[in-house]
Amino acid sequence: MIDKVKVWLEDIEKSIIEIEEFLPTPRDFRKFQKDLKTKRAVERNIEIIGEAMNRIVREYPTIPISQTRKIIDTRNRIIHGYDSVSEEILWAICLKDLPRLKEEIQRIRK
Repeated sequence: MIDKVKVWLEDIEKSIIEIEEFLPTPRDFRKFQKDLKTKRAVERNIEIIGEAMNRIVREYPTIPISQTRKIIDTRNRIIHGYDSVSEEILWAICLKDLPRLKEEIQRIRK
């Protein structure tokens, strides 16, 4: 695997870990809704994940990660359609999609 792809995979994993650390414990959607800083931090890390994935796919289009197009599209939606990204969507990404992505990234990095 190309060294820069390894760096981008590491960037994705770091962003997921940051998101996990930012979220309220126990997971509480209402607390998340009220915390603007956490929402913005989550958005920024999802942007980083999407941009890193976009770069990876260009260099290594057959990478065994599910939902690569969805990840990239989500990044684009946050950046270009910021007013159409709801708190519910962000929350669902954090709880449902990121744990699976983290497992895939960790498996590839080993």
